[in-house]
Amino acid sequence: MNAFRTTWIPAMLCLALIGGLSSCNKNNNPAGAKVKQPFSGNKYESNAAWFRGTGVGVSQAQNIARSKADLDAKNQLAAQVKTNIRAVTDQYLGQTENVNAADVADKFQTLVREVMDTEIADLRKFDEELRFNETTKDYTMYVAYEIKKNAMFRFMKKQA
Repeated sequence: MNAFRTTWIPAMLCLALIGGLSSCNKNNNPAGAKVKQPFSGNKYESNAAWFRGTGVGVSQAQNIARSKADLDAKNQLAAQVKTNIRAVTDQYLGQTENVNAADVADKFQTLVREVMDTEIADLRKFDEELRFNETTKDYTMYVAYEIKKNAMFRFMKKQA
């Protein structure tokens, strides 16, 4: 009985302590694991001198993936330069009647839309990357565009 106390009890306590400590190190974030995205970081963010935008496009056709990525990146750039927010609210009322009763339906719907009417000048693509997933047979295209702020502001001043 004495050997049991001196060897087994400390061993079990040690295992329990190690198991408890290892579970404390696990990052159990309810939002999930952090994903490292390509084309992220300071090099791809706008700063005092540059408007920058990145885009991602996924498709089974390479040209469609490229077009989606281009559109996404240019959309980000245009939103940084000038954006208008428009809201449309609709209320639909309907009534259906029969001999015994009437059924009234009411539907309320709001749509908020971001509208950009921006001409872009001096646009340069400064990075792109194409990936192909063998299992899904999808192409993923990453692109990054930049516009020198001074050039864009000069262009906007000429347009005004």
